[in-house]
Amino acid sequence: MAHLLHIDSSIQGERSVSRRLTAHAADRWRATHPGGTVTHRDLGAEPLPHLDAESGTARMVAAEARTAAQQASFELSVQLIDEIKRADTVLLGLPLYNFGAPSSVHSWVDHLIAPGLSIDHETGQGLLGDVDFVVLTSRGGGYGPGTPREGWDHAIAWLPHAVSLTGLRPRFITAELTMADVNPAMADLRPLAAESLRRALAEIDGLWSADENAA
Repeated sequence: MAHLLHIDSSIQGERSVSRRLTAHAADRWRATHPGGTVTHRDLGAEPLPHLDAESGTARMVAAEARTAAQQASFELSVQLIDEIKRADTVLLGLPLYNFGAPSSVHSWVDHLIAPGLSIDHETGQGLLGDVDFVVLTSRGGGYGPGTPREGWDHAIAWLPHAVSLTGLRPRFITAELTMADVNPAMADLRPLAAESLRRALAEIDGLWSADENAA
């Protein structure tokens, strides 16, 4: 049975464009995977603990040498990686905050880098490469080629490298200029923002087809 892992990270609630994109994508996935199941993790509402001086070493310490805090952190990594291994598709909503990924997504990725769980101990090969990883990004301004802030979107640049050891390979769909509707200084960009959102939704609609997923 097909399974989707749907992850949100925005702190904007109902105002969030990335949540609108992931909700649309999850609905599309359900429509094209009859009988499929979905797990939802909300990093914005329930962020994972960041690694600290003790828990950060949990994935590098032998089981018998772990402290209680290290064991708890290791078990969380097991849980998060198992969520991915059970999924055929991972859907991540990734808003751009301060030109980078939300800290909650950084923490999620940090917990995924675990030799023996997501990375083969002997070969160093990533163990999550069979999972389809779809990342739906939203950014308040324009960061495309030729814009004043071209190259300032460090989230899209960072994520493929951050998860590369695990074998995950993200593919991105982006809606930008999302602040145009609420920022008067961007009012003249509202048509471009609407077109960017329309294109993103259309691209999502093309991700999966009922025919190719028929049993």
